[in-house]
Amino acid sequence: MTSEADKALALQYELRFGKLQDYRLKVWTELCKAFFQPLIGKQDAILDLGCGWGEFINTIRAGKKFAMDLNPESPNHLQPDIAFIHQDCSEPWAVQAHSLDVVFTSNFFEHLPSKEKLLLTVKEVYRCLKPGGRMICMGPNIKYLSGAYWEFFDHHIPLSDASVEELTRICGFREITVIKKFLPYTMAERVQPPIFLLRFYLKMPIL
Repeated sequence: MTSEADKALALQYELRFGKLQDYRLKVWTELCKAFFQPLIGKQDAILDLGCGWGEFINTIRAGKKFAMDLNPESPNHLQPDIAFIHQDCSEPWAVQAHSLDVVFTSNFFEHLPSKEKLLLTVKEVYRCLKPGGRMICMGPNIKYLSGAYWEFFDHHIPLSDASVEELTRICGFREITVIKKFLPYTMAERVQPPIFLLRFYLKMPIL
């Protein structure tokens, strides 16, 4: 059964991203090709946490693909080979322990209602990853933002690269790579750079 909160989430997502969908798909296609696919094996079991409309999980190549979200519209956008999990991510996951090679999440942690919920979520990530498994998380770095971060109604938790690193270590992760600045903050909101510029940008880490 779909709750009123789930319906509100679906509407909010439609209002924010509906008109940008074609561009967002092009961006994610390029990101997967140029950056994320080399980090993910073609036989890996991967879960997209907070999958939204599935731009990442639909594009990435992997052996088994799972997607988790509270948005009831998410499965309507996912390819048939993706197993959808509709649940609160801070509750115990409907996923076997040590069964995933990769958990990926993009622009999601900041939407959780509290740090307690975030801590429970990352503990579930760690439980479900195989030994040597990998969590890849991307999101806004409050260290480099001002009031723009709070222009989004559903941003609850301000996080920096340092706080996320500390969180992951608390949950058991040890080998951690940090990229403090990866993409422009609102590249798919006010400005939509041509995809060839994104391709060039990703090849020039100094940028």
